[in-house]
Amino acid sequence: MTPPDDVRVIDTGAPRAEARLKIIDCDVHPSMRSAADLKPFLSRRWREHLETYGLRLPVPFTGCYPYPKATPALSRVDAWPPNGGPPGSDLDFMRAQLLDAYDISHGILHVLGPSGMDQRNQEFGVAVCRAVNEWQVATWTGPEQRLRGSIVVPGEDAAAAVKEVEHWAGHPRFAQVSMVTHTIEPLGRRRYWPVYAAAAAHRLPVGLHTSGYNGHAVTASGWSSFYVEEHHEVAMSQQAVLVSLVCEGVFAEFPSLKAVIVEAGFAWVPSLAWRLDQHWARMRDEVPHLKRPPSEYIRENMWFTTQPMDEPERARDLRAVINWIGWDRLLFATDYPHWDFDDPLHAFKIRMSERERRMVFAENARRVYGLA
Repeated sequence: MTPPDDVRVIDTGAPRAEARLKIIDCDVHPSMRSAADLKPFLSRRWREHLETYGLRLPVPFTGCYPYPKATPALSRVDAWPPNGGPPGSDLDFMRAQLLDAYDISHGILHVLGPSGMDQRNQEFGVAVCRAVNEWQVATWTGPEQRLRGSIVVPGEDAAAAVKEVEHWAGHPRFAQVSMVTHTIEPLGRRRYWPVYAAAAAHRLPVGLHTSGYNGHAVTASGWSSFYVEEHHEVAMSQQAVLVSLVCEGVFAEFPSLKAVIVEAGFAWVPSLAWRLDQHWARMRDEVPHLKRPPSEYIRENMWFTTQPMDEPERARDLRAVINWIGWDRLLFATDYPHWDFDDPLHAFKIRMSERERRMVFAENARRVYGLA
């Protein structure tokens, strides 16, 4: 007799070589060797601005990022390329460590820095976004057909962001629009709606990767004392993003919009949706634009990458969570080359059917991003 699922050694259900399932990795981080990599893609004016004033974030730090995970380079100790560049800066090394090693058919790039959306000088930020997008094509998605870029936009300047989407829409090497999530105002506010309208019009998902510096702490009350706090609170900030998008009516206004929450896990989704539905039932007169319970918008318009993978003690609890969210809502991600990388061979501690495995590791992402 087979012992219960929560006490036996679990077959992870992850793709194996003999199954020949090609994986789609929905969170891969390319890096520049330095800010100088931007220069070939900047006009003379902005090259000189970069050389004179540098990249200026709206935070009281000049030599490092305030989020501890970003120092140094966020990454696995074995991810430093032999050519001396930072992790994620060498395409051949990425091929060897990730694309070839795990039979990745497509990798969705998320550029964390430099970020044009975070620049104090917003006009310079517009130029940085264009430069980063051109750099993605020239350095990554052009030479490597398995990679797809994310259109980074200066989201605090909605008109400029729309122009950036329009410039790249239809380009075969981009899979989505990318916005930072630690923004000046909650992302559901109407100041950001033109970006969502443009993304929906061009059938581009919006990738919301935990990122950005708005000059404030991730928490609602100030800076954390410890790294362990801040690392956990980043996922909580993504929950706030979800609530804002739903309650402000983004999906009611743009029903075809696809939003992907990246690098926040997913086990929190059911409880958040239950509570939000309860609040909506009692206060729906305040939000008449929400014609249906919030959970329905979540199930229809939102997807979640799996990294960092949630691992409850009992495997059956993880299955119950996924059953509620929907197996079609999860997109596998490694977070390469960061130190909390999720190895596709070991990420899931539950037995998965062949259909479930194919959905999570490939087919869901293929449908969301329109990949061939």
